[in-house]
Amino acid sequence: MELRYATHPEHAKTFTTEELRKHYLVEDLFVSGETKLVYSMEDRTIIGGIQPAGSAISLEGYDEIKADYFLERREVGIFNIGGSGSITVDGESYEMANKDCIYIGKGKEKLTFTSNEEAVPAKFYLFSAPAHTSYPTKHVSFQDVPGDSMGAKESANERVIRRIIHIEGIQSCQIAMGITILESGSVWNSMPTHTHNRRMEAYLYIDLDEEARMFHLMGEPTETRHLVMKNEQAVISPPWSIHCGSATSNYAFIWGMAGENKTYTDMDKVAMDELR
Repeated sequence: MELRYATHPEHAKTFTTEELRKHYLVEDLFVSGETKLVYSMEDRTIIGGIQPAGSAISLEGYDEIKADYFLERREVGIFNIGGSGSITVDGESYEMANKDCIYIGKGKEKLTFTSNEEAVPAKFYLFSAPAHTSYPTKHVSFQDVPGDSMGAKESANERVIRRIIHIEGIQSCQIAMGITILESGSVWNSMPTHTHNRRMEAYLYIDLDEEARMFHLMGEPTETRHLVMKNEQAVISPPWSIHCGSATSNYAFIWGMAGENKTYTDMDKVAMDELR
């Protein structure tokens, strides 16, 4: 488990490109037969990738969180962005097709991940935060979440947002999680942009071609920076930072939030003329 410390916005202003990438970009989440985890001091969240190969992979307790098992004091939301697979939670199995989501609450002890076909492995993306109580495990098929259409073709941000773990959906202690899919010809997300000082956020960009690139904007509204990203890379967004971007083609991204509240509409909007 890799550890990432929180940063102050005054400090972030001084970062070089490599330092920005070191603190905020997660490049290699999915490695065949491995579990990759990053613990961020931003609201003590953990993001990670699990790609089972020939055998199942179990999510264990780690010394970094001083836990006998991973969900001893945590909850987790998980998306599958690869081939079909399954997750077994304390003996109960859940089939996970591409873009399906599952929430697993505090106290579940044994989590096992498998791919249905080794040639087309499942890729499980997880977003975890501390939890004070337990909520039931809940699986949602991507096909069963119609989503909300937003944006317009004229502004290159036509997209569908599917809110899955949120106040009116799957219940959790503090995680809010969902997926946004941009239509063909649209490349901009979350512009005009915003911050929410009550919550951190992480983005996982997916469905990009190998040669395509994502330009993720971050930083204070008057001190913006950017990260150039590839497919299946994630970015940690501190509460004080904007989080939006544009790519060389359309794409999708999984967003996860944790912090003071889980109200999706709690945003501090940034006017376009404020951006620098």
